[in-house]
Amino acid sequence: MELLPVQVAVIGAADCTAEEYESARSVGRFIAENHATLICGGLGGVMEAACRGARENEGRTVGIVPDISDGNGYLDIVIRTGLGHARNVLVVHSADAVIAIGGSHGALSEIALALKTRHPVFGLKTWDIPGVKKCVDPKDAVTMAVRAARQSLLSRIRQDG
Repeated sequence: MELLPVQVAVIGAADCTAEEYESARSVGRFIAENHATLICGGLGGVMEAACRGARENEGRTVGIVPDISDGNGYLDIVIRTGLGHARNVLVVHSADAVIAIGGSHGALSEIALALKTRHPVFGLKTWDIPGVKKCVDPKDAVTMAVRAARQSLLSRIRQDG
């Protein structure tokens, strides 16, 4: 059986710690290993690290950037929105599941949007709020996110007939 083509968003701060960067890079690697497409806000920090990990493992990356820049150097596809923070809505709605790594208020807004729209959210040392499933490490986060994404996509396919 062919794997369902799921998309997993990775969210977090453009200005992250070294630990967050390495966690994000591992998350990207595991997303690629699971044949999922990585969606992100396209900038630096957590977003760049996740894309780097995915690309180092022949994964696909999509950056939905807030302006008209080319985003980070590890993007396969750049969607230039000119929307500023409003592009967070596009990041969340483009994904079948969301992984939050660290993050400040931008990540919090994406988490809130994801929870509001019933997208599953998995967290690594991020905001401790109801609905965010805490993960022990990057592999755990990706395993749970990809599983949830595939179940969600399969459910939507069945509903649409």
